[in-house]
Order: sequence, then structure tokens, then C-alpha cells
Amino acid sequence: MVRDITSGKDPQIQAVLQVLIQLNADILVLTSLDYDHDLVALNALADAAAGLGAAYPYRFALRPNGGPQTGLDLDGDGRLGEPEDAQGYGRFSGQGGPAILSRLPIDTKAVRDFSSFLWANLPGALLPDAMPGPVKAVQRLSTNAHWEVPVTLPDATRLTLLVWHATPPVFDGPEDRNGRRNHDEAAFWQRLIEGALPFRPPNDPFVLIGDANLDPLDGDGLPGAITALLRHPALQDPAPAASATRTDPGQRGDPRLDTAFFDQTGGLRVDYILPSSSLRMTGAGVLWPEDTEPIAQTLATASRHRPVWVDVARP
Repeated sequence: MVRDITSGKDPQIQAVLQVLIQLNADILVLTSLDYDHDLVALNALADAAAGLGAAYPYRFALRPNGGPQTGLDLDGDGRLGEPEDAQGYGRFSGQGGPAILSRLPIDTKAVRDFSSFLWANLPGALLPDAMPGPVKAVQRLSTNAHWEVPVTLPDATRLTLLVWHATPPVFDGPEDRNGRRNHDEAAFWQRLIEGALPFRPPNDPFVLIGDANLDPLDGDGLPGAITALLRHPALQDPAPAASATRTDPGQRGDPRLDTAFFDQTGGLRVDYILPSSSLRMTGAGVLWPEDTEPIAQTLATASRHRPVWVDVARP
């Protein structure tokens, strides 16, 4: 991956870089970037962006739950050590984690990593009925990560990022293990904000940001948790919308709010930026233009997801 970034031969990476230039954001939260201990891949991506005029001197990532083995047969197929038997699906430790690029300083010493929090310890957890005791004792809630990351603003105050990337609510059986876990990964934030966990609530102002892999109206999944966040009095939903005029037959949601396209379901709203209610929103959108615009093919090459952006300011 590093070789491809520096050589400029990988079309997807080059498309990602062009999208980063187009966004010109102060803070970028990326998902599905493989983690390595020294952040070689993340630094290579950031350095390549800097070479194109988009400097992000502050870079952050922690080892995600994708890949580390539990030592148990989580999928019940009689085999151990498979990607399905890891804390989060992964062929190797560190596969597909979140990462942050920022033009503003990140207070790494004040970061809180909730990724080791056990699923069974979430109040009201929707655990599968037949989940064995040994699995309950080790299974983490996060399939990738739940982070609290403070960023220092130009006036020396802080903005707290609440970052997560949930499992898709599919690829399981009638026990709906992934659907239940996906729901609870979003529900974690509601419990944290409301002080229902053994952690203090996040400092205000904060922004909840990440890939929930959950649409409140369409697709698979249990929408109760994401709906609760969208309606929570401590949060604001800016309802970022795309400029493209799209139709999505059979869907109940507004296609302009979609952030990703899947062959099985069509467009879905699965990526979110929800500022705390104390912040003033000055703009929001989904970078999803008409197919005839020059950037459209670049976006499609970069990812099946489209970037979501929100501008915030103090009241």
C-alpha cells in the first residue's frame, strides 16, 4: 500500500487523494484504513496529500478490533482462527480501522479508547439469545473502534470527536448477531452522552462522526439506535444532502441524504456527522454530484461511500 501511494500507480488511492483535495476539510475522519503500529500507511497517505497541497500535519489512529483473535469459535462452524472468530471481522490484526487527519492539533494524551468495552456490559444490550457465556465474557462491543479524540481549536478551546465504525447488520444467520451488534454500537453513544456508562460523558462541544452502517428508514438493520441519536436533544442532525438529483425506487428515505450505494439495497444513509446542540452549523452536504460532473467518476473510484461534510462554529 505504501509503495502504491508513493509511486502513484494505484487508481483508488489516487482517487482518494483527489477527493481529499476537493473536500479541503480541517478535520478528516477516514474509515477502512488498515492499521500498522508506526502509522506508515496513514503517514504515506497524508504525505501524498501534502504533496498535492493539502497538508495534514496531525495524524491519529489506534489498533482497531478488526483481526485480533478471541480464541473462540464465534460463528459456530467448528473451526478456530478464522476472520469471523476475531473481535471484529479481519484477516489480520488491524484490518480496516478508522483514522484521523487534522490541520488542528490532536490531544493524544486525552484520548479515550472505548474499543475494549464488552458488549455484555452495555445497559440494554441486544445480545443474541443463544450467546454462550464464554463468548459474553470476551466479546467486545466495537467491531472496529469507539474513540473520543479531543482537537485543539485556534482559540485554545477544544472540540471532541466521537468516532466509530460499526459492523454491517448482515452476513449472519437467524440469530441476527451482526444486526444486534450494529444497533448496540450506535446505542453506546446514547448511553455515554446520557451518563449511563462507567465513563464520564464527553465534554461539550462534541461531534459524533463515523460510519454507522445503518439507515434509519431503509436497508437491513435495527434502526432504533440511530433514530434515537438523530432525535437526541444533545445532538443536531444537519441532514447533509447531495446536489445530485437521484431516484431510488422502493426506498422510503430521501435519496439526497444517501451516503453510499450498495448493489443489494441501492442508496442508503449510513455515514453521519452529528454536532452537539451547543454548536452552530453553517453548512452541510454530501459530496455526490450529478454523474456528468468531472469529479463524479473520481468519487466512484475512491469508494462506494460518498464524503459527508459539516461546517460548525461557536454560537
